[in-house]
Amino acid sequence: MAERINVVQGDITQLVVDVIVNAANESLLGGGGVDGAIHRAAGSKLLAECRTLGGCPTGQARITAGYDLSARHVIHTVGPIYRGGDSAEAVLLASCYTESLKLAFESNLETIAFPSISTGVYGYPKDEACEIAITAVRSFLTENQHPRHVTFCCFSDEDFERYSNRLGKAQTDPSVTCSRGAMGAPLCPVCGAYALVEIRGKLQCSRCHYICETCCEGGRQ
Repeated sequence: MAERINVVQGDITQLVVDVIVNAANESLLGGGGVDGAIHRAAGSKLLAECRTLGGCPTGQARITAGYDLSARHVIHTVGPIYRGGDSAEAVLLASCYTESLKLAFESNLETIAFPSISTGVYGYPKDEACEIAITAVRSFLTENQHPRHVTFCCFSDEDFERYSNRLGKAQTDPSVTCSRGAMGAPLCPVCGAYALVEIRGKLQCSRCHYICETCCEGGRQ
C-alpha cells in the first residue's frame, strides 16, 4: 500500500500523470485557487467541454480531457463548504476522493494526483481534511488494483508536512530501491519508468512523482 501513495510539493498543473483532480465548484466553469489555475493551464477548450457537462453536485465527480496540461485528463470534483461539521461535510469530502478514484478506475487511468480539496475558501479544517483524504484513498486502494499510484500534491510547506506526517513516512522509503535499465539509467522503483529527474536536489520520477534518495544517493553514482 505504502508504495502506491506519495506526497509531493509543487504545482499540480505541471504534474506528468494520467489525470489530475480539480477542486471545482458546482458550475464546473472555473473559479479561484487550484480551479482557476487548472483552467488557465489547460486552455479554453477545457471550459468549452465543461460547459457541456451541466455542472456537478457536491461530493460527485466528472471527467474531461486535459487539453494543454501535461495530464491527459482532469477529474473535476466538488468539495463541501465547511459549515461547522454538522452538515455531512465529512461524508461529502470523502465522496470526492472515492468518486474521483472510481472515475479513474473506470477510465483505465493508472496515475492520479489530488490537491487538498475544500481547504481553501471552502474553509474545511486542514487536519481533518487530510485525515479524510488519506483514509478514503487508502480504503479505495485496498479494494482495487487501479489506479496504480496516487499522489497528493501540496502547494504549501505546511500541507506537505501535514500529509507526509499523516502518511507515516518521509517520502523516501529505504525498503524500495531503484534498479537500472540496460543503458545504466535509473528506473523509478514505483512505476518502472526511465523518468528520474533532479528536482530541488533530489531525484523524483517525472511520471509518478516518487522521490528516491536513499539508493545510491537517489540513483546517482
